Amino acid sequence: MNRESNFMPTPDQDVLEVKPLRTLAPMFPAPLGVDVLNRSTVPPLVFVAPAGQFPGVFGSLNIPAVRSFAAFGGQDASGGKTASGGVQDASGGKTAAGGDQDAGRGETAAFGGQETGRAESVANGTPNVGASATGPIDATPISACKSTQPSVISLDDDDNDDEPYSGNQTSASGRKIKRPSHLSGYNMSDGLGADSSNGTKKRPKSSNRKAATDNEISLMPPSSDPREVVEVLLMTFEALRRRHLQLDETQETSKRADLKAGAIMLASNLRANIGKRIGAVPGVEVGDIFYFRMELCIIGLHAPSMGGIDYMNKFGDEDDSVAICIVAAGVYENDDDDTDTLVYSGSGGISRNSEEKQDQKLERGNLALERSLFRKNVIRVVRGYKDPACLTGKVYIYDGLYKIHESWKERTKTGINCFKYKLQREPGQPDAVAIWKMCQRWVENPAARGKVLHPDLSSGAENLPVCLINDVNSEKGPGHFNYITQVKYLKPLRSMKPFQGCRCTSVCLPGDTSCDCAQHNGGDLPYSSSGLLVCRKLMVYECGESCRCSINCRNRVAQKGVRIHLEVFRTTNRGWGLRSWDPIRAGSFICEYVGEVVDDTKVNLDGENDYLFRTVCPGEKTLKWNYGPELIGEHSINISADTFEPLPIKISARKMGNVARFMNHSCNPNTFWQPVQFDHGEDGYPHIMFFALKHIPPMTELTYDYGDIGSESRGVGSTRAKNCLCGSSSCRGFFS
Repeated sequence: MNRESNFMPTPDQDVLEVKPLRTLAPMFPAPLGVDVLNRSTVPPLVFVAPAGQFPGVFGSLNIPAVRSFAAFGGQDASGGKTASGGVQDASGGKTAAGGDQDAGRGETAAFGGQETGRAESVANGTPNVGASATGPIDATPISACKSTQPSVISLDDDDNDDEPYSGNQTSASGRKIKRPSHLSGYNMSDGLGADSSNGTKKRPKSSNRKAATDNEISLMPPSSDPREVVEVLLMTFEALRRRHLQLDETQETSKRADLKAGAIMLASNLRANIGKRIGAVPGVEVGDIFYFRMELCIIGLHAPSMGGIDYMNKFGDEDDSVAICIVAAGVYENDDDDTDTLVYSGSGGISRNSEEKQDQKLERGNLALERSLFRKNVIRVVRGYKDPACLTGKVYIYDGLYKIHESWKERTKTGINCFKYKLQREPGQPDAVAIWKMCQRWVENPAARGKVLHPDLSSGAENLPVCLINDVNSEKGPGHFNYITQVKYLKPLRSMKPFQGCRCTSVCLPGDTSCDCAQHNGGDLPYSSSGLLVCRKLMVYECGESCRCSINCRNRVAQKGVRIHLEVFRTTNRGWGLRSWDPIRAGSFICEYVGEVVDDTKVNLDGENDYLFRTVCPGEKTLKWNYGPELIGEHSINISADTFEPLPIKISARKMGNVARFMNHSCNPNTFWQPVQFDHGEDGYPHIMFFALKHIPPMTELTYDYGDIGSESRGVGSTRAKNCLCGSSSCRGFFS
């Protein structure tokens, strides 16, 4: 009976195709000798370490070598059950939560290999072959060799809320930190070095891989600020995921890029808040949003990659389970209409076969929730909602700390008895889900938004209305300016150098070497299938009017204008600002900086101009948006402040402009500017487009880094130096 395998190799493991004889134990060629499977008194089975180059981290895993090896590392051949004995979620376990949304297809479980083995497997993935007349041949072990059994990581937890834990890590208090057995191959310590003590055979490293190892520590910020560490980890994850997806599309494979990125980060020990805890997680703020369950895992907010209940098996000095975090993602019948109250359904009750249903049992995660009712400990709550920008995606919102106030059993629509837990939100926390639902009502009915000075500041020029809001004071609006949506150049476009477009018919396709626009961008299309910018470049080339492809080409993103619901609002101390009603995903296009291009003479005559955009060097965070290429054997394309070269273009939005003129400065920004070309070929005067640097929750002010005052060789006493009021922990004090 074929079942999907949970086998997930780590990036450093080697795997070869295995075709064992039916009458003998499986044997593998080894370049370094023979390893002993056991040390019993009977002649041991010969077990030889796998050898050969495992496909690269971007390569397809759907190959016979992986499928054959998965039979001995992932499942029980007789029953098809995973080693951990996980429980399926209500959807039948066919689709992994938080699937790759860029693909837009809702692929089923990741890296699925078919079960082909016959021997019964034990929990560690080693075939359990007993001695018999037809058993394995006797062999004398080579005593100098050590057993090297490859570690297997399963990132698809099958909703296993209480997977077995093992390990001997200790917390600051001296208590042992337990970790998932399926992550036992990784070093879970606070260090960033690779774990070399677990006996895992390492893949021969290329020079690029060695460079990755040498630079792993450099990926982490020198600051001890937990918030900065969490943000860097999430940026790294997103950069890896987008790059994986880009390469998978080029190779015409459909894999879970989020799980690939997560596996690389776990293998490189790039994670935060190791060890389970009750209460708030350092570096994670109420209202933070996520698009993949793996993001919750790597920052230590919620450990199971699929299970809805995270818990500890020890409470203080007592051996008693206690729940620490739950994810209400709509898999079960959860009532979350009230923003401060959540009725959460327990886990279990539905097996792999959707026709086999049974009552939920008071065990594992359900038992932990019941114990938390009596312990009265706080529980982190993450709520999942449909992603308004992706039909198959979800957005996960961290809604803060709750407590369980009561529990009961009731019969569900499917006919099983289900545990119900009523949780109440702790007072005094910032709003999160309440803001989400409020913004969704405004999107559906803009008239519901209060304190509106003008329903559409753009007067219909933008694709969506731009509200003007003031709920701070009595000011009636910003100073007068002409709202335009296209840059006004010094000379007509027809007199500028023409842009050399592509000759693709219909649309540009990933991996098409004949596409001129792809070649302009280094060989790859710069955007994912859902329109996310893959990485920051010196210049992004979109298809334009000179291209033969249609307007629906995926390489036409920023030129199509604003696609999110924006509002200009009055801030408390920084004039007018810009924010969105929609959640904005990292890499999403936001808006263009529009105004009139001015020359140096005009700049000097105007003197002080608060609406002048220059391509001065931004902060380090913006320059390092492409975190992690070293982790996958690629050369870093980040630009340092020393090598940054500004462009000659200068845009003034004092008299004419668009919403971008209201974006304030921050030393810890959530957007960045990217030069984009599509309608002319003079690279010194590109379009300045803004993209999301990280996931941005609704009603969060949109900011970018105006640039360091030192980037133009000007001191703090310069006329352009201004006091910074961004309030971030990394504030430089001044900006240009």
